[in-house]
Amino acid sequence: MSELDPAAKRLDDALKRLEGALDTLFSKSGDPAAMRGEVSALIEDRIRLAEELDASLAREKELQMLADEASAALGSAIAEVRQALGRDA
Repeated sequence: MSELDPAAKRLDDALKRLEGALDTLFSKSGDPAAMRGEVSALIEDRIRLAEELDASLAREKELQMLADEASAALGSAIAEVRQALGRDA
């Protein structure tokens, strides 16, 4: 499980609560056009944040693959050094 998954879930839950609160506010509001503008801005922010989160998750996967490759290369190098020193494990 990614370290970002819990943060993404909390963000999504918070945004859903915010949307619910806005829906309630809209029903009590006197200026629907102004509220629609606010909602539009919030939706744009949510889309931007979702895109940033997706990019971060993709970068995390890329970094994990690089770390796995580095670990494998280091393991091979250690084995070669042990063999050269005559300390086969």
